Amino acid sequence: MTNPTKLKILIPVLLIAFFCAHAWYKHEQRENTITGALKIREMDEISGIAASSINKGLYYVENDSGDTSRVFAIDSSGKNHATIYFNGAGGEPYGVADCEDIAVGPGPVKGQSYLYDGDIGDNYSARRYIVVYRMPEQKAWADTGFKRTFAESVRYTYPDGPKDAETLMIDPIENLIYIVSKRRDSVGIYTAPLMFKNHDSEVLTLHGKLFFNGIKPLKWITAGDISKDGTQILIKSYNKVYYWQRPLNEPVWKVMLTQKPKELPYYMEKQGEAIGFTPDGKGYYTTSEGVYSPIYYYKIPGK
Repeated sequence: MTNPTKLKILIPVLLIAFFCAHAWYKHEQRENTITGALKIREMDEISGIAASSINKGLYYVENDSGDTSRVFAIDSSGKNHATIYFNGAGGEPYGVADCEDIAVGPGPVKGQSYLYDGDIGDNYSARRYIVVYRMPEQKAWADTGFKRTFAESVRYTYPDGPKDAETLMIDPIENLIYIVSKRRDSVGIYTAPLMFKNHDSEVLTLHGKLFFNGIKPLKWITAGDISKDGTQILIKSYNKVYYWQRPLNEPVWKVMLTQKPKELPYYMEKQGEAIGFTPDGKGYYTTSEGVYSPIYYYKIPGK
């Protein structure tokens, strides 16, 4: 084949390859969008994000160990609308020990939406019990300023000894609290009834353990969420996002243990410990520890 002939074939192939690569790049760019950044320096160790069910466009975030018993109500641009203080269960300098994840879901009053805050971090697996707080959502949390609210609390112990955990989820179908442990080679899936009474003490139920490929600590599980209709599940490590579609009437724990998850788009953050569905379940947000950390939005493929 002569050189001119080769060029006639090669140039169109290169052009097609270029346009395909460009199209794929644009597709990849659309998979995540920076919608803003956390706006105040106090939000420097964010661990957990959850969408409000009563205030459109409002999301809750919190700091982990070292902060007091409070939650920030922000929008997707990172603007802080309110700082919500609640009563910690005591026994700690700041009322709480290590709040690591938050979730929104139903509770004891029908038609009322609740914010759940998981004081479940335990880096050294030494805590005698962990605590989950429950407080009714309020319309006023969309307004600017400092708010105070009363939180009910429940103490949990693990059936197989203390664990570090950073994942709290609410199943609105079976009315269960889910906690997934963090840092061991295989992580445990634990549940407890959602309808606890204030100051109850309960033992969590272990349903099984999940193994994720990867190296430590990147594979450690740092956050999770269940969609508001209960049909989708997200679990996040430091470098990956895992996704399950829940069949009708199948327990969340069974889905996670028996179905292989899909890996969804994720741009690895500095220390990403927060993930939460949008209210419509068509996408999810992530953010990270660090001052003025960006907020990422991802569209779920096919939604």
